[in-house]
Amino acid sequence: MKKKIAVLLLTIGFSSYGQEQTFTEQDTLRGSITPERSWWDLNFYHLKVEVEPDKKYISGSNTIRYTVLSPHQRLQVDLQPPLKIEKVTQDGQSLTVDSNGNAHFINLKKKQQVGATNEVVVYYSGHPKEAVRAPWDGGFSWKKDDNGKHFVATSCQGLGASIWWPNKDHMYDEVDSMAISITTPKDLMDVSNGRLKKIEDHQDTRTYHWYVDNPINNYGVNINMGDYVHFGETYPGEKGKLSMDYYVLRDNKEKAEKQFKQAPLMMEAFEHWFGPYPFYEDGFKLVEVPYLGMEHQSSVTYGNKYMNGYLGRDLSDTGWGLKFDFIIIHESGHEWFANNITYKDIADMWIHESFTAYSENLYLDYHYGKKASADYVIGTRSNIKNNTPIIGTYNVNKEGSGDMYSKGANMLHTLRQLIDDDDKWRSILRGLNSEFYHKTVTTQEIEDYISEQSGIDLTQFFDQYLRNAQLPIFEYKIEGQQLHYRYSNIVSGFDMPLKIMVNGSEEWIYPNLDWKKNTYQKDVQSVVVDRNFYIEVAKK
Repeated sequence: MKKKIAVLLLTIGFSSYGQEQTFTEQDTLRGSITPERSWWDLNFYHLKVEVEPDKKYISGSNTIRYTVLSPHQRLQVDLQPPLKIEKVTQDGQSLTVDSNGNAHFINLKKKQQVGATNEVVVYYSGHPKEAVRAPWDGGFSWKKDDNGKHFVATSCQGLGASIWWPNKDHMYDEVDSMAISITTPKDLMDVSNGRLKKIEDHQDTRTYHWYVDNPINNYGVNINMGDYVHFGETYPGEKGKLSMDYYVLRDNKEKAEKQFKQAPLMMEAFEHWFGPYPFYEDGFKLVEVPYLGMEHQSSVTYGNKYMNGYLGRDLSDTGWGLKFDFIIIHESGHEWFANNITYKDIADMWIHESFTAYSENLYLDYHYGKKASADYVIGTRSNIKNNTPIIGTYNVNKEGSGDMYSKGANMLHTLRQLIDDDDKWRSILRGLNSEFYHKTVTTQEIEDYISEQSGIDLTQFFDQYLRNAQLPIFEYKIEGQQLHYRYSNIVSGFDMPLKIMVNGSEEWIYPNLDWKKNTYQKDVQSVVVDRNFYIEVAKK
């Protein structure tokens, strides 16, 4: 029962899957590249927010700088109620705004000339949505620490960054860089993304000015406020010296100093497998928060209670899941797959979660060996439902099945077997992070790259595991010296090679939908399918 609870948490509550989905106009306005979004390219944000924890109230502004791609006079900005836009200006002039639910259409007076760089400033305020079950049902988490001090954090993947600040809330267009200025009560510290540039003191408050030098996705932006203490180190990484900073509640510093020793071990393993950490200019941070954790870029949040495993549990039931702190490893893995390589549409969320779930066993592979990593990822198969495709519905802000975690990781583990060359597999993983460095991508781009680099046409492989809920079944029957075999439960054209042991001897076979047979010199006594291939096996 505990295992099932853990999986429910991990899979972000996909209780409605398998039921007929209906979508609204708001889903389309949120999830598609509307005409009011497509004509302008996002360059820069300066987000200024004052947070008043006693009132659970925020107010501020966001300066949005953009380049005009085609003539248009209406610009879509997103902000979710109960927050309200107070006013919008361009070049000091107030502009009118037409609102349709969460989407707000700014009527621009200035003629938008192609190639011009312009700004609008959106002023807003209100009581933001309070997180119900962060980070899965996110918003603001308003908590207090054991000393009675405010402990506040934001989380918003899926729900959208517009739950707490006005922005172009679609993943296809990442801002190139960003300034974040957060004003807090004087007894609290804010930790946000990027590097701290300065702190301004006021009578009762302080403003923390952070700067993000790299492209950042909207949901990766965060506010974390608390009675923090800081410690850190410098990691000798592939691109030189990398600052690794840790912000934790005052009472937890001693525990954190011990637990966070895993952070440089993570960096060592992931730079080996994936290439250089993608945000050297912004540094790496772990920040304690009052919820489990999230992959906020260069400001990874942590709430795993300083335990190994997933809140002390091993998601694989093999023992290997207790060799590492799940949140440190998993959420940091997202720096490569989510923050460096980012989906354009949340329907392709597997690009984030499958590769990052897979990164857990690559961490084990690096530090404990190949058998440990295989044991772990194979152990997570009990979490898989195989009832809904991993890829979701496009253009309506709808992610796919929670199987994108464990099934996605096992799909990639299977793919490693097909490539059958660990150096090539590593070069593909590193190549993805180089080819798509700081880019937003589609599933097709990722599939095409892996097919090209591996030299294998993986079209049906990805169709089977990403777009079809059913798991391939390897069926076989023995007749004396003959082994008869085929695949069932497959998409058209699926013919994945398979490694098996016949009478103790290893060989590759090439099943498809039709029955095939192999003849041996002796009677077939035993057939064992390599456990590293994620399929079902049925002896007839």
